[in-house]
Amino acid sequence: DNMVTRADMRVQRGHHYAIVDEADSILIDEARTPLIISGPATMSTSHVYQQLRPLVDSIVRVQTAQCNELVQEAKKAWEAKDLDKVRDRLYMVYHSMPKHKQLLHLLENPEIRKIHEDGEMQMLSEMRRDYAHELKGRLYFTIDERTREVSLTDKGCEKICPQDPTLFVLPDLAAQMSAVDGDASLTEAERVEKRRAIQTAFMEKSDRVHVVNQLLRAYCLYEKDVDYVVQDNHVYIVDEFTGRVLPGRRWSDGLHQAVEAKEGVEIEKESQTLATITIQNYFRLYKKLSGMTGTAETEAREFKDIYKLDVVSIPTNKPVNRIDGNDQIYRTQREKFKAIIADVSRRHAKGQPVLLGTVTVDTSEILSRMLKMAHIPHEVLNAKNHAREAEIVALAGQKGAVTIATNMAGRGTDIKLGEGVRELGGLHVIGSERHESRRIDRQLRGRCSRQGDPGSSQFFISLEDQLMRLFGSQRISGIMQRLGLQEGEVMEHKWLNRSVETAQRRVEQQHYAVRKRTLEYDDVMNKQRTIVYELRGTILTGDAETVHGTILDVMNDLVRTQCERYLASEKDAQPLDFLNWLGVTFPVTVTEEELKPLLGNPTAAGDLVFGRIKEAYETKCAGEDPEILPLMERGVFLSVIDREWQDYLRAMDDLRQGVNLRAYGQRDPLIEYKKEAFAMFERLMASIKTKVVSSEFRSTTVTNLRRMLAEMEAAKARARTNEEAISLDAPAEAPRAAEEAPAEAPRETAPAEPTPPRETRPVDNKKAVAEVFASMMSTPVQIRPAQTGGAASHAVGRNDPCPCGSGKKYKKCCGRNQI
Repeated sequence: DNMVTRADMRVQRGHHYAIVDEADSILIDEARTPLIISGPATMSTSHVYQQLRPLVDSIVRVQTAQCNELVQEAKKAWEAKDLDKVRDRLYMVYHSMPKHKQLLHLLENPEIRKIHEDGEMQMLSEMRRDYAHELKGRLYFTIDERTREVSLTDKGCEKICPQDPTLFVLPDLAAQMSAVDGDASLTEAERVEKRRAIQTAFMEKSDRVHVVNQLLRAYCLYEKDVDYVVQDNHVYIVDEFTGRVLPGRRWSDGLHQAVEAKEGVEIEKESQTLATITIQNYFRLYKKLSGMTGTAETEAREFKDIYKLDVVSIPTNKPVNRIDGNDQIYRTQREKFKAIIADVSRRHAKGQPVLLGTVTVDTSEILSRMLKMAHIPHEVLNAKNHAREAEIVALAGQKGAVTIATNMAGRGTDIKLGEGVRELGGLHVIGSERHESRRIDRQLRGRCSRQGDPGSSQFFISLEDQLMRLFGSQRISGIMQRLGLQEGEVMEHKWLNRSVETAQRRVEQQHYAVRKRTLEYDDVMNKQRTIVYELRGTILTGDAETVHGTILDVMNDLVRTQCERYLASEKDAQPLDFLNWLGVTFPVTVTEEELKPLLGNPTAAGDLVFGRIKEAYETKCAGEDPEILPLMERGVFLSVIDREWQDYLRAMDDLRQGVNLRAYGQRDPLIEYKKEAFAMFERLMASIKTKVVSSEFRSTTVTNLRRMLAEMEAAKARARTNEEAISLDAPAEAPRAAEEAPAEAPRETAPAEPTPPRETRPVDNKKAVAEVFASMMSTPVQIRPAQTGGAASHAVGRNDPCPCGSGKKYKKCCGRNQI
């Protein structure tokens, strides 16, 4: 609605009352990333991804080989009981490829896992921080799974481009600019050219570094069939909360192009942000907000803090008749999957339906292959096979049914039990791993035992699961080590359930911090967004008089601001700078002599200048088509706002990404962001005002221009007809006088201005309009009155600009039939 060009194109009726279904999914889960409306970028960088992909692919392979060697060294060190070396090698592998298969296999040993976890804690201490940095420096790049960031090391830069190790090192732009400014041997033109070359080189290097980082993230952090799927030669994002494909959505900041380059599919054009708002600030627009969900209690604090909503629990219609088993905890995923298949086989043999929930598409396909090997018939519902969703869900509660499903079937799905199933214990739900959010797990459990029906649920967990690796395995692995559990043995206790829930709370707290931080930054943008969109709404919905008045107000504000800047103090006034600005911005003339008496009186100076500007603009509008003029004024104003706002959003994205570095200087990034954003917004509003008034003066209604030129041509044709009639009736001396006239012309400082005949009066009536139009087009045209004599008609040279204001030469325009 804030991008349309006509008021009748808007679709929202205002923000009065919103009722949100599955409120926690929308208001909490989706709120980690802002809503973005994007469009095609003006510049395409797809070729850069193609050029750099082989380099990144090679460095990933080199690091993989290095990790293989490090794992082998760790094994040998373990056999030699060199525990320090084991710790160091595991630390390096974990921070270069945390999902390395040989590393995960090595960590199946509880003693080795304990050494690794203790080493991670030691490296965080002040005493070991430098040593940890040294170990990371031996790698080509480092990975942080929690923040999902990848960093290229100096060794990696040298490996990618041995000829130029500084290829991916950004230069000191300020120092280079200062050196150019201090070089007295350069002319002003050379200095400008050097500045431009430095900026171009900096932008190219910056883009190259950005593309390499995004390609590394695509290779190391984003997995096929987990974070995305490839279908029909396109990359589609998979929603981590629902397991569904998100057609039409793309990762921003070039990440989607990096994933497309990695998968070898067509790289689509990069997008740029046209409009953005967070989920929180969007729903805050509504005067009243409410919603319903079955899993909101765990997020009651966030609902209250962010949305000012209270969470009220409504009792179920019938008592819940579900048996929730303790989590089954295994050392490895291999052991866990075997236990899941054994449990499914046992329940399938007696006819009890089973719903097997998975977090990723990849896990669902692994379990499907294992069930096929066990000769257990089943259905698979995931992002690749969503077309039969309704049919699969309808049959999931039938006797003997086995259904593997991602989170697609975990929320809002009502599975009806078939005949005889209640006697067998109802639907049994198995979770193949714990999700990062407790609410998602509760949604999966809630698929069984609906409306008082019997049911049961159980989760199977391994220490190799994403949640346990990152947040919760240290305590549990210590217990396993003390108990001396062998392969295939399981741990089960309600205390362990609490440990898993503690890990989930850590993740939820981290995600809450991300959402809160995102909101804090967007609150700064929200105030600015409100101001810009209110101005845009005034122009979009206002009548012609309102739009015209707003344009004059903008002109007035702009003039008053510059008068205060240049002319406020008589002693420090800068009248020449003010006149230079005025000449560039408006097609009006004010002399220095006129300003001198007004120095130190910016109000009076503003009255004088704005009076001239208003007179010029009203004169220009008087010559426009009255029907099209309001559309032109509105269209020009809206296009300037949209264009400037898009550029501003791009600049704010750059600021948001770079402002965190100021934390190294002991400065709060949020406060620095607010300061920078305030200054940038002031420049934005000044730029909008300047470009609006400049564009309004330089725009015209095309139909009016054509009519004006046609009338001028008709007037000149009538003038020529009159000349021919006069020459036929003139005495013999007249031609001689006409021949002598050119000889006197060079001595004249200006062409004669005889009173034109009645037929040429339409040309004179267009004089003021042509003058404004000439100024508007920045064409130095002098408008002369129409001439009736032969000598006067040639006062405009053949190669001079045409007086009509078209910008063409006279011989190519109005004079083509006369010369």
